[in-house]
Amino acid sequence: MKLKFLPILGAMMLSACTSPAVGSEYNLTAKINQKYNNQTAYLVNYDNGEKLDSTTVKNGSALFIGKIDKPLIARVIVNGKRFGNLILEGGTLTFDSGKVTGSGLNDALQKALSKADQMEQQAAKLPADSAGTVAMQALKKRYDAYCDSVIATNADNPIGYFFFLNRAYELDLPALKQMLEKLPSMKGYTRTTRLVAALEQKQKTQPGCKFLDFSIPTDSTAVRLSDYVGKGRYTLVDFWASWCGPCIRETRVLKQIREEFKEKPLDILGVAVWDEPKDTEAAIKRLQLPWPQIINAQSMPTDLYGISGIPCIILFGPDGTILSRDLQGEELIESVRSHLEPKAETPAAADSIPN
Repeated sequence: MKLKFLPILGAMMLSACTSPAVGSEYNLTAKINQKYNNQTAYLVNYDNGEKLDSTTVKNGSALFIGKIDKPLIARVIVNGKRFGNLILEGGTLTFDSGKVTGSGLNDALQKALSKADQMEQQAAKLPADSAGTVAMQALKKRYDAYCDSVIATNADNPIGYFFFLNRAYELDLPALKQMLEKLPSMKGYTRTTRLVAALEQKQKTQPGCKFLDFSIPTDSTAVRLSDYVGKGRYTLVDFWASWCGPCIRETRVLKQIREEFKEKPLDILGVAVWDEPKDTEAAIKRLQLPWPQIINAQSMPTDLYGISGIPCIILFGPDGTILSRDLQGEELIESVRSHLEPKAETPAAADSIPN
């Protein structure tokens, strides 16, 4: 059992204590890098992907000036590169190397995260024995209760939304729907709607279900999942992106699997999602990935398979039946091994025949 926050906002250091007004004007200076001078920087709504503003990077900085109806989580992007997220609210804000100054909400979020981090550190120090397990269970109750209190207190602002998302992405569909009944304000977010839809699709693509096909257009034709899956061989499909650290780390596991089962009827396929094609192609070359790739798939396969986080790796059987999904590391290796090298069953002892 672990206590862990998802990296929604990344590393955010915060300060100031002012309450934003509705319809507030913001003046945000985002420190970028001199090498991005004269390129276009975008300020994007983290929840729905809407572009809030754009400007030209000058002297290593992007100056955004505008007005928002209410505070929200925003993301700064230049040339496809994400420079981190922050809570955007009215006032004069500076965003530099993940640190935000001039923002009361960011300051309050940091204080809330610091208390959660203290409990995470306590959890990391617990011994791996029975006493540690008991202590972890008690700590987990405190942790969950604290997060719930933060969400309830901040249900009408991005702090509550941030804590809600970290909890929501770990829930199954019934638990999420139950949580939303208690927190109706969270139903209005785009990511919440998408997460509910993803969990509904995830239920339809569990082990034992047949694969769902999709088609991605290319310059000359289209490529389909069915071009690779359901062709009489096992197929390990890796849904990944070039910017995803865990995805990059998992490629070592995939290479290990490819080597171990090179004499077996197993293929590996990469499906690049939520990524720029040029970034995907550069990563394939840098990482020396030898298996075929479906590039620029974006959100079509993730919507279809209910994938809310990557890497997501699915093992398909020779007839296209899903055998496993959402496994990584040793668990993934063992899953592949169990299907391609099943252990022989020990014959049952013959029943004694009476004389």
